[in-house]
Amino acid sequence: MSPKVMVAEGDEWHCVLIQYALEAEGYHVEIVTRGEEAEIRLEDSLPDLLVLDRMLPAAGVSGNELGRRLRMRPETMQLPIIMLMAQGEERDRLRELSTGFDDYLVKPFTTPELTVRVRTLLRRVKPEVLSDVLVVHDIMLDRRQHQVFRKGRPVQLSPTEFRLLEFMMQHPGRVFSREQLRERVWGNSVYLDGRAVDVFIVRLRRSLKATRDLIRTVRGAGYALGSK
Repeated sequence: MSPKVMVAEGDEWHCVLIQYALEAEGYHVEIVTRGEEAEIRLEDSLPDLLVLDRMLPAAGVSGNELGRRLRMRPETMQLPIIMLMAQGEERDRLRELSTGFDDYLVKPFTTPELTVRVRTLLRRVKPEVLSDVLVVHDIMLDRRQHQVFRKGRPVQLSPTEFRLLEFMMQHPGRVFSREQLRERVWGNSVYLDGRAVDVFIVRLRRSLKATRDLIRTVRGAGYALGSK
């Protein structure tokens, strides 16, 4: 499961360069060009990191305003954000960091500089999305070897079950709706209804010999791995 990065950038040429650079590093990249579009998508599904252009088109929600709104909401206040800024005074950059953004880049920047900043920030605030080995309770998932163990014993999973478990292990205890699981595990290019997600959850439980306390059903909300 590749880390997901949303890029909210008003310049289409910059979007192309950033998307190419991040996808070459193995990230799943979602591009938006307007602040209001980014806000709507973030309500539906959170990425692992947001690259936010400070100067999004003035006709909509600006990058500054979007960033402030995200920091005020409980579900997004911890979202890692790298702010893209135009040339300016040092105090302007410090002010941006003081409002809660995690890092910044000044345009023009090189794509290697961007990828280093993204990787460094993810390793600092969300190491689980880059680690080769994930451990939750008595389950260990080795991304490099593509193996899963429970209580020290190997578990045979299908490729889809592996991706589903990998995603849920990155966010232990967090409840995901069927739509969120479908989007993050299967992607938007695959049509899958809620019942199919339910079937894969049942299969994963069976493969892991897991109780409903390990992979919880949260009535009216979705599923979660691990404790409340």
